Amino acid sequence: MDALVENLRTACATQRSISQVCREIGINRQQFNRYINGEAKPSAHNLARIATFFGLTPADFQLPGRSFGQKLRRPSLGGAEGVVDVFQGFPGDIAALRRHVGYYQTYHLSPSWPGLVVCSYSRLYEEEGLIRVRSVERIRDAEREILQFSKYVGLAAFWRNRIFITERNIGRNTMLSQTILMPFEAHQRVYLRGTTMGVSWRKENLPYASRMIWRSIGREPDIRQVLSRCGVLPLGSRHLPPTVRAFLEDPSAEILTVPTEY
Repeated sequence: MDALVENLRTACATQRSISQVCREIGINRQQFNRYINGEAKPSAHNLARIATFFGLTPADFQLPGRSFGQKLRRPSLGGAEGVVDVFQGFPGDIAALRRHVGYYQTYHLSPSWPGLVVCSYSRLYEEEGLIRVRSVERIRDAEREILQFSKYVGLAAFWRNRIFITERNIGRNTMLSQTILMPFEAHQRVYLRGTTMGVSWRKENLPYASRMIWRSIGREPDIRQVLSRCGVLPLGSRHLPPTVRAFLEDPSAEILTVPTEY
């Protein structure tokens, strides 16, 4: 028997049902049956999605049965109970998430720069069955003599009509941030609105939460031009789109932080 078929059957035997596997991965049940019966081989894209579901890599499905079984019990994601279950939350409904692939100019309020808007850019793109995120934040604050250039990588998931994004910055002092966005309304396909949660860069590393809004700028924008817009801007800046300003100026858009006395 082909190693892929045998290993796919072994992996599916760890789940409650084939139907559940198909639903959570987002693959047609009849097509999946052809895979486990050896009648067809999954495309590279579908194999990557299947591997992600089980916390494995596509290459793992070509291992000898015994080696595959060991890898399945101790996946490369760490092997700790619950780790794989968390990772399986990504990408969620990938078909719905694909509609949002592209570049965005992003805006949020930060306690590091009170009264100012941090403008950055992010990209959502598909790779190996996942929707990945790359973000760039460039801060030029001449008054405080600050020049900051940060890059972030992460994953996005789509569940119950919400986009969930988890990112970490690339560098020596790694931190995580989480963002939850609401997809476009029926007749509005430019903005994603939501909340971002992170750690203040300058205010004693305090955790905070504030409003976040993403503005779609297409799939192939001029990156130099996009990067030139990044920085900190006053709420009254003419460079802020009116929709962004109205969303961030709302009285309920107060930044929430954890007081130092706690």
